[in-house]
Amino acid sequence: MNYNRENYLEAVKNKVEKNIFFHSLALEACLGGIYDHLKGQGRINENEAPREDWLLAGLIHDVDYFGDYKETHPKNTKEVLDFSGLDLSDGVDSIVKAHAPERTGIKPQSLAQWAIFCADSLTGLIVATALVYPSKKLADVKSASVIKRFLKEPKFAAGTRRDQVAMCANPDGLNTPLEKFIEICLLSMQKIATEIGL
Repeated sequence: MNYNRENYLEAVKNKVEKNIFFHSLALEACLGGIYDHLKGQGRINENEAPREDWLLAGLIHDVDYFGDYKETHPKNTKEVLDFSGLDLSDGVDSIVKAHAPERTGIKPQSLAQWAIFCADSLTGLIVATALVYPSKKLADVKSASVIKRFLKEPKFAAGTRRDQVAMCANPDGLNTPLEKFIEICLLSMQKIATEIGL
């Protein structure tokens, strides 16, 4: 399925708060970086969703995070996009649903599902790390600093679901060491720093 990113971008921008919109761009970038890393390792097989599906899932994963929909998020992704005249494949919808299995019942199985599940709340910790720098710029953030705050400062960015992020090392999932996973996501977000105001 070919998606026009601009249409979906506009839908997300119009539906959610600015910080959620920036988070959505950050997660989109992270999923692209994770896909590229896994592909470089020869781990993306023909059964995996294509890269554009990973990116779209990241971009729209919180599109229903507003108003009354918040309580059942992310079950309403297709419905909200339909209001904007946009289609969504079942495949991308299942990737989106895997980032909140406690609400959707969709537990991560594919690499794309594991990627969105593990990376979702990491973006917030990376942003928080940037904001304690004098420059408040992602460009100045080193992965070692993010790793240190992740491992040794549990009260820092306390909303980060550290247990979920750390599951990136699960051999049955992404099988990617935590330090490497954090580095991939940081570098991916640094590439779009101006788009997310950092």
